[in-house]
Amino acid sequence: MSEIDRLFAAYDRGLVSRRQILKALGFAAVATPFAGSFSRLMAQGQCAGRDKDTTAACGKVPMKAPFAPTGWKTVLMDHFSMKVTDAEKEAAWYAAFLGWKVRSNDENGIYMDIGDWGGVMIKGGYTPPPRAQFAGRGGGGGGAGGRGDSTGRGGARAGGGGAPRVDPSHMAACETPKNPTIAGAGALWDGFAWGISPWDTKKVEAALTERGLNPVADHDASKDYYSFHVKDPDGMDLQITNGTRKNRRKGAANGKLSAEVPFESMGLKTVYLDHISYAVTSYKETVAFYEALLGWKGLGDEGSQNETQISPEIGGLLIRGGNATAPGFVMPAERHAVMNHISFGVTPFDADKIWEECCKRGLQARVDTGAIASSPEKEHDIHTATYKSFHTRTPNNYDLQFSGKIKAGMTTGPGGA
Repeated sequence: MSEIDRLFAAYDRGLVSRRQILKALGFAAVATPFAGSFSRLMAQGQCAGRDKDTTAACGKVPMKAPFAPTGWKTVLMDHFSMKVTDAEKEAAWYAAFLGWKVRSNDENGIYMDIGDWGGVMIKGGYTPPPRAQFAGRGGGGGGAGGRGDSTGRGGARAGGGGAPRVDPSHMAACETPKNPTIAGAGALWDGFAWGISPWDTKKVEAALTERGLNPVADHDASKDYYSFHVKDPDGMDLQITNGTRKNRRKGAANGKLSAEVPFESMGLKTVYLDHISYAVTSYKETVAFYEALLGWKGLGDEGSQNETQISPEIGGLLIRGGNATAPGFVMPAERHAVMNHISFGVTPFDADKIWEECCKRGLQARVDTGAIASSPEKEHDIHTATYKSFHTRTPNNYDLQFSGKIKAGMTTGPGGA
């Protein structure tokens, strides 16, 4: 990994602030060779609500498909892959907080069911980039995974910039001592697998090969598991599988952990993929890639991001980053993509109850309504906001978001998602 990639990786995981990365790169550097990389990281709905949203810098014309559409539809969130420092503690936390179930725990990692619609493979032993390398004195967030300043769906930089303006007085005071995270630990969500239809192993392999994607087979016939790994435009590991609800997660999930659950169950059920905050080098290119390959659908090009639907039943993601059609855009020599944070739709969602239960467990919850500076006052209060969510930190310092969005068509918030 190059120095610039390590710097961006540190920013992605909350190790350095925006001011520190500007200082480290030099203001002039941001506008030249690294413009694409920097803008992809900083863009969080940066066009909507600003004067420049009608200029060429925020062009909204989609990019052409990179190859002929496959005709496939995404029918299953087969699984995410995640690397963490301490897998046992991370898995136990998700079990208690979001109700995930352990299906297996062996030398390959810990596989957990996300509700009855998805899964995640958690592997331990991950070492995050050294904090001191980029953060300097007083900088960063202790090896945090995900961006410490992430702004959720709202893209708080839109229409005035800065962090979301949330009045803490909207929630009751919490005086419970904070449940500490693991010092120096980190987390990295480094790949995802999607089940497609129709599936024919030979035809899928041929279609991927014809499109120059160099598929790598990963099959287990004994478990009716067939898949191919490819790379998306920024090199993210993308696994395409034969997964459906009928041939995945069959039978009871009765795996065991060596770590005890850290607190009493929150009583939440994870039922939807609200969004992945997916930061890439050239967001239009990535949207076009997934539309053509997996049948995803861009719902609205804002000029710096596109809220993209995987399927109504699964959920979606925010593909955000550099606008390759903008004047002066320079494609960096080394491209990079990162899942900054992931938001899961949970039920039941009662803001005051969730806040109270987080407080009891020593979990620091942060309100995120997606409100920006110009939003109506009601959108800054989670009780009256259109979009309701919280962020909190997992044991390995990942910025986890969870929300009340549990189905397609729900309003996603005033900040343009």
